Parts: sequence; structure tokens; C-alpha cells
Amino acid sequence: MSPLGRFRALGALAFLACAALAFAAPRPAGAETGKGVFQPETFTLANGLQVVVITNRRAPVVLHMMWYKVGAADEPPGKSGIAHFLEHLMFKGTKALPSGMFSKIVANNGGQENALTSSDYTAYYQSVARDRLETVMKIEADRMVNLELPEKEVESERKVILEERRQRTDNSPRSILWEQANAALYLNHPYRIPTIGWQHEMEGLTKADAMAFYRRWYAPNNAVLVVAGDVTAADVRPLAEKYYAAIARRDVPGRARPLEPPHRHARRVTYKDARVDQPNWSKLFIAPSYNRGETKHVYALQVLAEILGGGATSRLYQDIVVKQKLAASAGAGYSASNFDYSNFYVYAAPRTGVDIDLVEKAVEAAIAELLEKGVTADEVARAKQVMIDRAAFAHDNLRTGAMSLGVALSTGRSVADVEAWPERIGKVTAEDVIAAARHVLKDTGSVTALLLGTDKKATVRKAAVAPGSVPADAPDDTDAPGEAPGAGQPN
Repeated sequence: MSPLGRFRALGALAFLACAALAFAAPRPAGAETGKGVFQPETFTLANGLQVVVITNRRAPVVLHMMWYKVGAADEPPGKSGIAHFLEHLMFKGTKALPSGMFSKIVANNGGQENALTSSDYTAYYQSVARDRLETVMKIEADRMVNLELPEKEVESERKVILEERRQRTDNSPRSILWEQANAALYLNHPYRIPTIGWQHEMEGLTKADAMAFYRRWYAPNNAVLVVAGDVTAADVRPLAEKYYAAIARRDVPGRARPLEPPHRHARRVTYKDARVDQPNWSKLFIAPSYNRGETKHVYALQVLAEILGGGATSRLYQDIVVKQKLAASAGAGYSASNFDYSNFYVYAAPRTGVDIDLVEKAVEAAIAELLEKGVTADEVARAKQVMIDRAAFAHDNLRTGAMSLGVALSTGRSVADVEAWPERIGKVTAEDVIAAARHVLKDTGSVTALLLGTDKKATVRKAAVAPGSVPADAPDDTDAPGEAPGAGQPN
């Protein structure tokens, strides 16, 4: 997997939010059948809470996810990390439930829970048996409005997030590089700030900061509830009315984010560290998302990423890894599921003994050839088929639909957009792909990132603790360029 995938989202949300397909779950009685991906049932409560239900009868379990339309890019200046900090603090108690009781209730009912924060959204989820849905809905509704934070809990949890940063970023040369590359890619937009925050600002975060952020953004009319599993809307609606409908809607500000100025020069970031065993070269380009920029290119860019670097049969892999034998790995990636800008990236890691400059020249030559000669209709057809075939396995994971629709609805898209994805991808032509490539793959909007070792050996510092550990089956998403910034910082 690319370093970008490991750092920003480890591939999870890019696939789930941008290319979710072929979810062949049995439909609820009376549900409309036909074309689409997940064919969800939806309704909206009087207080503005949007509810999405995806029926999956494979097991008597449900996934209950509450999505808030706020993330790290919505933080006040100088308070980086407050969105992620609040995510942690949401487990620290309410007027009815003391600290730790939320998690204890979920565990005592045989469930699993976690949360994630991205630049654009924050989500909390529980996986429980079908007959325990009411229990988790009750306590999730409670903390939407009744959060209480003892000062000692705030002090303790601040230490946890600081150690989390040390463990995930400062202890990883790869993460250090991508944090700096991301800051270089976005000149003005808050996507340049890491989701977990800058350490010096994290150290100053307070209870007052957390509560102000909570009261500003956490409201039913700024949230989406997604329930996936062995239920229908007829099962979910009475519970949603019982526990969520009583919460009053509040005025929520718009997402006023600064935009990017024109990018006039390519940038280059190099990081050398004695801990680096495998050098790596990557190049990132500002790209449109579903909401920002030349949105007509987003579906073609997804096909382009598959053709150029989507796997062992891609152009980059076949040329640089198989034929020229310069690289140990090579690929490309793109996700359109951001509220604002996105990025397209290519990467390669040289074989042992191969100079990284040769790898860079080879990748640049492959891109130049594509831009000059274009792609064939056969390449486009194969890429689209691969994407559909790969997505056919999505139905095996209960989280796929919940994640896909949660991300989409939290970043300005609709259920109809998600359901129309196969049709829109199917209409992409070779001409569309080359037009998208020529629009995005420009040096003036790029950052080249190099990860290099040194002649000195170093001992990798082990983190003292592992706060915020994530279950093996949980969505694994951290903050970095590549899957940016629609991916998350898991709890």
C-alpha cells in the first residue's frame, strides 16, 4: 500500500465513499427495487435529523452511526485538534452517565464502539445485536445534548491525544513527511492543518474550547443518523422519534472556509531520517472534489487513478516495477469525497540499489506519455470493470453502506449521488480521462515529497502507551495527503 494510503486513510474511506458498489443485501418488504447501490430508506425528523436505514439480513446485528457535519477544517484559528479532542471527550460522561459508563453499557450489551474524526466530519458508532439498538440509541441521543466534562477528565485526555500524536506522527518518519507535504499542498485552506492538530496548539486546548465547539456544531439539524443491519425504517423510526426527536434544533453556522489562491509554482519537500529503511517518492496534485473545482472531472479521475496506478496491471506498475525493474512498488490514488478540494497522487519506492532520481524520472516520463498520447478505450473499459468487480465484495462488510452514505451526506452529497455512482462511472470515456488528466496533472499545483534515509542508524522510539487503539475491524483512517481530507482520525 502506498505511504499516502497508510497516512491519510489507509484506503478505507476512499473506496467506501467514492466507489461503493454492488451491495447485494436482501431488501426490506415493500422497499423499491431497481437500479442503485444500497437502496436505503430515508426520513427526516422534525428537528432536522436526517435518518438513513440500510437493510442487511445477513446477521441479527445492527450498526448505529451518528455523523456530525463538522471536522478539523472547521476549527477556530489557533485551536487545531479540538474536533478530535472533543471526539475523545464525548466518552467522558453526561448528566445521566458518569465517565466511562457509555462504553461500559455498550460492552455489557455485547457491542463494539469507536469514533473517527476527519477534516470534514466526526462520526460515532456502535455495533450491537438487533435487540440492543434501542439501548445504544438512547445513550447516543443523551450525549448529543447533555455532555459534561469534569476538569480532571479533560486534563487526562489531553495527555492521551498528545501521546497519540507522538505515537502516530512524531514516531513515524513517513507521517512526518506527509504532514509537511500536506501543509505545502494547501497554501491557504485549513486542509493544510493535521486533523490531530499541531502539538503546540493541542497543549493549550481547554474544557471551554471543547464545550464551545460542542455547542456550536453538535445539533440534530447538523447530523445524520445511519443505521445498517437487520432492521428497516419501520423498525428504526419509532426509536428515532422516541430518543432523538425531543432534542431541539439549534442555529448552526455555515462552513466558512478560506479558499485556495492560484498555485503558480511546484513545491518540493524532502525529509531525511536515520529510521528510514525504504526511500519513497510521491507527487501530489490539487484536484477537484464532488463539491469544489471542475467537478465534471471527478468520475474520470477515479478511472484515471485505476489506469495509471490501481494495481499490478496498471501503467505505472507494469512500466516501472515489471519492465524497467526500477521500483519495488508504484501506484496512484484519488478520492473525490471531500467537502472542499481533493488531491490526486502518484508514488513509487525504488528497488534496493536504485537511485530515487531514476524512479522519479521514470514516473514523470510515464505521466508525460499519458498526457501526450492519452488512454485507449480498452484501458478505460478494463479499469471500469475492475472497479465494479472489486466493489462487488462490499456487501460482505456491514459498514460499507453506513460509511459510504455517512461520508456522502456529511460532505454535501445526497443519497441519489451515491446510488448513481455506477451509472456515472459507466459513462466515462477515454476522452473524459485524458481531459481530466490534463486538467489536474500540472506541476504548478503539485508537491513532490521525498522520504530518504541517512548513513546513520537510529533506534525507533517506542510510544509509552497506545491511546486510542482501534479494533482490527474498525475503519482505519488517519490524517494525511493522498486520501485527503475526507478521511478520519480514529479514536
